[in-house]
Amino acid sequence: MANALLGSLLSAMATVLGAIPILFIKRLSEKWKDVLVAFTAGIMVSASMFGLIPQAIIESGLIALFLGLITGVLLLDLIGNNLPHMDVENKPGYTDMDSKALLVMIALFIHNIPEGLSTGFSYASQQGNLGPMVAIAIGAQNIPEGLILAVFLMNSRTSRLKALTLAALTGLIEIVAAVIGYFTASSIQNIVGYGLAFAAGAMLFIVYKELIPESHGHGYERPSTYSFVLGLLIMVCITQRFG
Repeated sequence: MANALLGSLLSAMATVLGAIPILFIKRLSEKWKDVLVAFTAGIMVSASMFGLIPQAIIESGLIALFLGLITGVLLLDLIGNNLPHMDVENKPGYTDMDSKALLVMIALFIHNIPEGLSTGFSYASQQGNLGPMVAIAIGAQNIPEGLILAVFLMNSRTSRLKALTLAALTGLIEIVAAVIGYFTASSIQNIVGYGLAFAAGAMLFIVYKELIPESHGHGYERPSTYSFVLGLLIMVCITQRFG
């Protein structure tokens, strides 16, 4: 349990790490944003394909893999269809800062719940090293997410320190969700495989629906592709290290 708490805390605090650069910069270039997002996508694909999916099959079999993965995809799709999409164009001058910022924070707050559950399920797995690997993958995804959110808040005329604080708050829900996921998996027999498959489905949906389109929408497809491959290979090395 302590390991699950620590892993979810580090994963959640990666949001803060991502937001820290706003203390020193005023604008995030589209190129660097795309490269960071693509790198994250590579990490998440690798964690899903080489970590979560194989272990879900070992834990509970193919049927659990199909059901859990589809559930993860459907839940993220439901969230995506009913919450505002965070789109940062680095354009100053939002006039309704409170409403826009609140909507974006609510979206990220709810969006982070499945990520926290994924961490908790992974730490409850029989493969003890799977938890740290998933925490690293989700933490890597939180870094550019925290930066993008902080830039959005600054563009909405929020002070830098307040933007950093608000970005940190959106990640805290992951810790609560991780605890729920861990105790659920520990209490209900044979649910771990479903939870791991759920985590894989959630990650793959985020990658294909959000990250890859975002990284290929501003004319920097080539460096983004290399960044994706680099992220994937780095996560393969991490998988072997924890495997």
